[in-house]
Amino acid sequence: MLQLFATRRLPDAAFAPLENLDVESVVRQGDDAIPRPEYLERARGCAALIVFASDLVDDELLTAAGPGLRVVANYGVGYDNVDVPACTRRGVAVANTPGVLTDATADFTWALILALGRRVLEGHRLVAGGSWNGWKPLALLGLELRDKMLGLVGMGRIGTAVAERALGFGMRLLYHNRRRDEGAEKALGAVYCAELPDLLRSSDVVSLHTPLTSDTHHLIGAAELATMKSSALLINTGRGPVVDEAALVAALENGSLRGAGLDVFEREPTIHPGLLELDNVVLTPHLGSSTEEARAAMAHLCGEAIAAVLAGKTVPHLLNPEVLLG
Repeated sequence: MLQLFATRRLPDAAFAPLENLDVESVVRQGDDAIPRPEYLERARGCAALIVFASDLVDDELLTAAGPGLRVVANYGVGYDNVDVPACTRRGVAVANTPGVLTDATADFTWALILALGRRVLEGHRLVAGGSWNGWKPLALLGLELRDKMLGLVGMGRIGTAVAERALGFGMRLLYHNRRRDEGAEKALGAVYCAELPDLLRSSDVVSLHTPLTSDTHHLIGAAELATMKSSALLINTGRGPVVDEAALVAALENGSLRGAGLDVFEREPTIHPGLLELDNVVLTPHLGSSTEEARAAMAHLCGEAIAAVLAGKTVPHLLNPEVLLG
């Protein structure tokens, strides 16, 4: 019997595609990141793995798993934790979960924009702490969005979905992307910025939706933050290391940036202590895809990929389908 190991608990939808296969599914009963020694040991002899963003899939893990490993399903759309070329060299298929978390993450991006722009958490703390003593005309003045400029760094599925929602708020759109998207320009009225600084200096809200690569690590650092308007908001629901958190804290402290909404962090789950001391931030624990519907659909895509590969088939969300053709 083939063995599947999942490094954390996940929705049962992951296992429905495997019901007619001779596969034993072993799920670690925990929600925290698996310790590396346990991870290496429990991967040994497995044909399939379901892993999460904190679970590094590298040569060491692949060696520990052994030659029987055939597929790694990454529970998430970002896969910077997986060395795909190393997997390909060993004939291990890799899958992710694109598409099904687009709406959930786009909605949550807007939750951060609105909570930050309208100072919702500051208001909550004022009321819940018993300090509110009535309506005041100048209390907690926020940012009105109509006619403001939203700058999107990354115009993939999620960035496009965020842009679509922006139209309902009457915002204007800029985007910076590896490739120009003329379809998005026509449909959304978005204006392409070939150079990132052009987008940063013109935007009232900057929202990050770029994958983490060597090119995008610390894409937003001290120089980029200095380029932004002092009245601007920075939103990150993409990958934490895209932002230099130390530089961000400095910009927020000295008033060169109005505020930041962060769902991802540079060294998750560790948070830069400076962020915890600021009022002009909204910090959430990586909740972008956290809806019942999205998380179940992500799980099903993982199971679907595993079932396909073990049956010698492919699915569209394999990152290296060529391993099945050799």
